[in-house]
Amino acid sequence: MSSGQGFANRLTQYSDTAFSLYLRRSFARSMGYSDEALGKPIVGIINTYSELNTCHRAFPELVQAVKRGVWQAGGLPLEFPTISLGEVFLHPTSMMLRNLMSMDVEVMIKAQPLDAVVLMGGCDKTVPALLMGAASAGVPAILLVAGPMLTGHYEGQRLGACTDCRRFWAMYRRGEIDETAIQRVESSLAVTAGTCAVMGTASTMACLAEALGMMLPGGASIPAVHADRLRHAEATGKQAVALIAAQLTPDKLMTRAAFANALRVLQAIGGSTNAIIHLTAIAGRLGIALELAQFDAISDTTPLIVNLKPAGSAYMEDFHRAGGMPAALQELKTLLDLDCRTVSGQTLREILDVPYSFPTWQDVIRPLHEPFKPLGAHVVLRGNLAPDGAILKRAAASPQLLRKTGRAVVFSSLQDLAARIDSPDLDVTPDDILVLQNAGPLGAPGMPEAGNFPIPARLKGVKDMIRISDARMSGTAYGTIILHVSPEAAAGGTLGLVRSGDVIEVDAAQRKLNLLVDGATLNARRAQQTPIAPPPRGYEWLFQQHIQQAHLGCDFDFLRHQELQAMG
Repeated sequence: MSSGQGFANRLTQYSDTAFSLYLRRSFARSMGYSDEALGKPIVGIINTYSELNTCHRAFPELVQAVKRGVWQAGGLPLEFPTISLGEVFLHPTSMMLRNLMSMDVEVMIKAQPLDAVVLMGGCDKTVPALLMGAASAGVPAILLVAGPMLTGHYEGQRLGACTDCRRFWAMYRRGEIDETAIQRVESSLAVTAGTCAVMGTASTMACLAEALGMMLPGGASIPAVHADRLRHAEATGKQAVALIAAQLTPDKLMTRAAFANALRVLQAIGGSTNAIIHLTAIAGRLGIALELAQFDAISDTTPLIVNLKPAGSAYMEDFHRAGGMPAALQELKTLLDLDCRTVSGQTLREILDVPYSFPTWQDVIRPLHEPFKPLGAHVVLRGNLAPDGAILKRAAASPQLLRKTGRAVVFSSLQDLAARIDSPDLDVTPDDILVLQNAGPLGAPGMPEAGNFPIPARLKGVKDMIRISDARMSGTAYGTIILHVSPEAAAGGTLGLVRSGDVIEVDAAQRKLNLLVDGATLNARRAQQTPIAPPPRGYEWLFQQHIQQAHLGCDFDFLRHQELQAMG
């Protein structure tokens, strides 16, 4: 074993280096490893399995496949845990814990004798947290995701969590289906292990990780329960060993050009709005400043080529059968920087330089010249209501609502929303614009996925309205939802000054989001605001003191790279 590799790597300090290695090897022998095993390079496997993370239910079997690959390639696989973020099981929101998990990942990679690391994640915030931590740690790393679950069925309809769960719940709220029906739907929404079956945040981040070069080709879309998922895990373990000799650290893969590719892919696949925040945070760890202006600039030159829910009608298993990311990247090839390196050891150009025939039998991935929709999935809105930007997923919006001036109906908090949204006395019409305040990083706290809040119960039959907030929404959600308003209400943003009855202007084509209230009135309202009280202790205190706004990725200010370079 060469000095500085395997168990000789990052020795615990006892003032005697030889003693440190002697002690470490003696304890390692207690695990029953032979001299040959102890002499191999070490591949750490970060396993985010948890019984409170149902998406990762198949990880115990998956990690064994990774270990097979590592052993076959001549490495020693050593598994260790990190914080696991199961989206629907966390209060107040998993987003509040993403940065904490990233810190755990970074510290444990740097603290332990690892020559390379396999990052195992899947459920929404685990993938960005793993990539953020690995980017900061600087050790060769490769990502393996859980994969999407298969669809369920209800009365002849396919069901996929969680776009269909929202669709049926809205029907239930409108009185279109009864209690028995909604219970049957509940039992059929999530029928296998894996992440949501649509282009939600989990699948979006998996696809973007593949586009960034951090995952072996084709790995984003293999269903969680398919045998190919295990074979992909084995190949991932093998490649982790190869990364050691090549010293392919995350900064050599996730470059400015790679992030530009990822932003383009995000527009083209109709991915989750959450991904904009996550990409910004990952890039920030590497000293790369992602700007909303750049993301918006490519929106009208990047067609939506993937017909997946919530922007379309198909599911992730259909996307996989149609060719997955390799096919989508082939269609986008002329729009991408093909010289970017990947964990496979190849450039994107080399990966895509293979015989390719468009799969004409399917309707999920569309050819670039005949896209699903002619424009990209997302736009950035600005104006006095969002000086630092807000996000609208126009691909999932109602076209007739993309240009509108309407009266604001304001909810001052999540608690106020819950108390009044279904009140029979709520002063609201279908032409109004619903506004939720204090649901951002500071205000909620944690920026929960509350932006796709329900239509008021008294508006029977209304299926969509413009909703504006400083919150996020699930990547599985749909509707004319304006999110990530920055700065948020709790940080002194104009959003906190909106009052019911004010007039708001929305124009997606012109990228406008304005509150039509004069400056003097807004200044008077601002003078009456009181700052939020800091929490007394612990992680909540740290979060409030150091969290950045949505347009900066909601990372902690002390974790972002100090010398940020703007993307060209």
